[in-house]
Amino acid sequence: MSAVAYTLAVFVLLSAVATALFRDVLSVIVVFGAYSLGMAILYAFLLAPDVAMTEAAIGAGVTTVLLLLTIARTARPTTEDRFESIHVPSLVVVGAFVLVLVTAVLPEMYAVGSQEAPIWANAEVTQAYLESAYDDTGVENAVTAVLAAYRGFDTFGEAVVVFAAGIATLLVLKREVFV
Repeated sequence: MSAVAYTLAVFVLLSAVATALFRDVLSVIVVFGAYSLGMAILYAFLLAPDVAMTEAAIGAGVTTVLLLLTIARTARPTTEDRFESIHVPSLVVVGAFVLVLVTAVLPEMYAVGSQEAPIWANAEVTQAYLESAYDDTGVENAVTAVLAAYRGFDTFGEAVVVFAAGIATLLVLKREVFV
């Protein structure tokens, strides 16, 4: 992975920790929105645009708007404490888990576009999809054929989730009275 990917991963990790530690609900919502946006950018960087768009729309967009609308309609508690107290044994366990992930998993990830990536190791499978995509689906673009035909149910499920979230947001916003 490149320095940009590591930087995005650190940003996502830090924003997740900040989300867990803040006590002020508004701060948590804003940091959670930043976390979701960081995840969307990381997915886009890792060449998963469908997942990135879904994360940006649902995580950074719809969820943040719904949480902000919820906090606008409820009372915020007045407190001087900005952070939760840290439970040290939990911090040690989570820290050890993150350390194992960082040292064991991240170095094993292939760089984006690397010739050593497993997709290139099975060139005959990739070539078979490229050669048979049009005959199987009638779609000229191989990526569209995979998303629309071979992964049709999965893509349909993602589209239904995004559509339902959009409709729910419109219904909530229609009921909201802006002064």
